[in-house]
Amino acid sequence: MRLARFLTPALVLVLLPTLRQADRPDDDPPSRVGRLSFLSGSVSFRPGTVDDWTDATINYPLHAGDHLWTDADARAELTLGSNAVRLAPQSAFGFLALDDRTTQVRLSQGALEVRVRNLGDDDSFEIDTPTGAVSLLRPGTYRVDVNPTGDTTTVTVRHGQADVTAAGSAFPVQSGNAAVVAGGDSPSYDIREAPRPDDWEDWCATRDRRWDDSRTAHYVSRETIGSEDLDENGEWRDTPDYGHVWAPRTTIVGWAPYRYGRWVWVEPWGWTWVDDAPWGFAPFHYGRWVYWDGGWVWVPGRRVARPVYAPALVVFVGGGSFGVAWFPLAPEEPYVPAYHVSNTYIRNVNVTNVNVTNINVTNVNVANIQYRNRGAPGAVTVVSRETFVRSRPVDKGVIVVPRERLDQARVVGSTARVVPDRHSVLGRPDNITVRRPPPVVTTREVVVRREPPPPPVPFIRRERALRAHPGRPLDETTLGALRAQTPPARTKPLVRPAVPVAPENGPTPVLRPTREGLPPPRSLPPTVPSERAALEQRPGRSERPERGERPRPAARPAERPAPAERARPDAQPDRERPAPERRAPRGRAAERDTTKEKKP
Repeated sequence: MRLARFLTPALVLVLLPTLRQADRPDDDPPSRVGRLSFLSGSVSFRPGTVDDWTDATINYPLHAGDHLWTDADARAELTLGSNAVRLAPQSAFGFLALDDRTTQVRLSQGALEVRVRNLGDDDSFEIDTPTGAVSLLRPGTYRVDVNPTGDTTTVTVRHGQADVTAAGSAFPVQSGNAAVVAGGDSPSYDIREAPRPDDWEDWCATRDRRWDDSRTAHYVSRETIGSEDLDENGEWRDTPDYGHVWAPRTTIVGWAPYRYGRWVWVEPWGWTWVDDAPWGFAPFHYGRWVYWDGGWVWVPGRRVARPVYAPALVVFVGGGSFGVAWFPLAPEEPYVPAYHVSNTYIRNVNVTNVNVTNINVTNVNVANIQYRNRGAPGAVTVVSRETFVRSRPVDKGVIVVPRERLDQARVVGSTARVVPDRHSVLGRPDNITVRRPPPVVTTREVVVRREPPPPPVPFIRRERALRAHPGRPLDETTLGALRAQTPPARTKPLVRPAVPVAPENGPTPVLRPTREGLPPPRSLPPTVPSERAALEQRPGRSERPERGERPRPAARPAERPAPAERARPDAQPDRERPAPERRAPRGRAAERDTTKEKKP
């Protein structure tokens, strides 16, 4: 079935004048989000647009501005495409920036481990702490710890390579080493041999093995967020009509997709589905559903390197007095977002399941398509507007509507024309008592190498504009106007640049080594450069250790280029500087027993 059969020339006059206003790809929302993929113990969540904390829930999509707190004996895991971030107990974490190429997070207390599987040449992964900014330069396994007082950061590189920046200087941390950065205004650093992994890192390694041994990777890209959970919760089948499909294992009689979960409001995408099932992320934000052989199966479609995340691949119907109703899209049925995007974005979000050629997908008249799932058993779900807006469990609020009334209802598009409220943002129906991080932790400054985007406009200042176009997120022009009208925060900024400003009555703080023999830090230009220039030249991919391979031994001092000889943005090509004398660091990665430290 080809897309051309769905196209009608009438809609060219309806949709194109609106969508072409946002024809620049830079205006598109990110193609990926962070997913809460594992929770244990008391984990609290604060969306970036509100000041309230609530209980974190599985499968909630995270983006720039969101915060997490893991209480005592709690753990959490977030997945970003094929990369994973895991939080230890009593950790304060937040996203400063998250888009297709940039991941910038803050860790003001606690510990996190990052497993980086994919880091492109133009990608940036930065972890900002109170004493320094950590830039991850290669795929590998990294751990960052911040003590409760926030004056000491430990960076452990199991595999890979990182740069640590503080007080206008940077130094590298090689595989098998750990760096300790201590102090406030005038920090110092030390590089030592990495300690053996503890029980928490062993748990992280267990989670990694689920990814490395995944059968689903044969059918979908590893960048499909949540795909690692499909092996344990369903089975793959080969069909003549749809190719490889995945059938979930469930004990619920009459189970149907997009029924066991709730709706939340997440900008810039708008109404977003959050499923209750532990596997319920990939099948609800990628691909399509179809009723086949007596049950529902998920059709991922053709494999692409990096599929585009969608908030919910459904069609809403309305026009009656029964509330809010929807059903899942089937293969070859295009998804036309209600949020502001370019034509390129619409093609990319549909390319896995729609035969996109040179046809302009925005010409699709969503009201004229003969949707195959509309008449499938249990496909249409109906709830009240209150259940929908207040993020109440859908399965407990389903309204039974006669089939003839549903058949007469008109298709309204890919989003419900419903205005969100504060409950929609929190993803909880009522305020509940949650454990909050200590105020001193949430207001603690962190050092940043990259200048993060401005904080999101508070939801309370968005509400009036959202009522003007129910169900449609605000565009950048409206947000810019609201941002200009928003009074500045009364509290001090939560970030400070890696290049400090010289105080009036004293010298500029500098980063200094605590032991003799350590390589001197590389000085940075007076202003923070772009990440690409600041990180200089990334090492070749052929240098990264493969699974089960021992980390490469650190080069001897005579084999390493002196810091002054490395290319720097402010270096003069005809200027030569002698390499300073130094002694070899204590211990070498090649001399350590790594039999208990192998990572997948």
